[in-house]
Amino acid sequence: MKITKTNAARLLDKAKIKYTLVPYEVDESNLAADHIAKELGEDINQVFKTLTLKGDKSGVFVCVVPGNREVDLKKAAKASGNKSCDMLPLKELLPTTGYIRGGCSPIGLKKPYPVYIDQTALQYENIYISAGQRGLQLFMAPTDIQKAVNATISDVSTDIIG
Repeated sequence: MKITKTNAARLLDKAKIKYTLVPYEVDESNLAADHIAKELGEDINQVFKTLTLKGDKSGVFVCVVPGNREVDLKKAAKASGNKSCDMLPLKELLPTTGYIRGGCSPIGLKKPYPVYIDQTALQYENIYISAGQRGLQLFMAPTDIQKAVNATISDVSTDIIG
């Protein structure tokens, strides 16, 4: 299977940051991180999702959280210097980030939005994040992701309830 490099991968190449591109089978009816983890045969804790939010003061920002957790809006607001924040409406995702749902990467966003990586990422030598398209993940060190996008490591997630 030929893997086409994404914009995120090209940006990492340019910055001389090490990563591995890992393809997986896409299920259009299930874009959840647990499906990706299952396809990759990996621990859901190591497969991170990129979520785009909008703060009442800062505007758009991005949180990268483990697949088995969800973004904690209170923690995310605090980390980003906002009083409150909400998920960016789905219809605004592509025009705002340049990415579609299920293929949003913190690397190569349309604009250099602030990025907050959940502190649990540091438990792993490498984590999976979207490479910028459905069916392709980047496997790389969380500190290299931090370096690539000038991210802040912070406590921005909580256990999924229910």
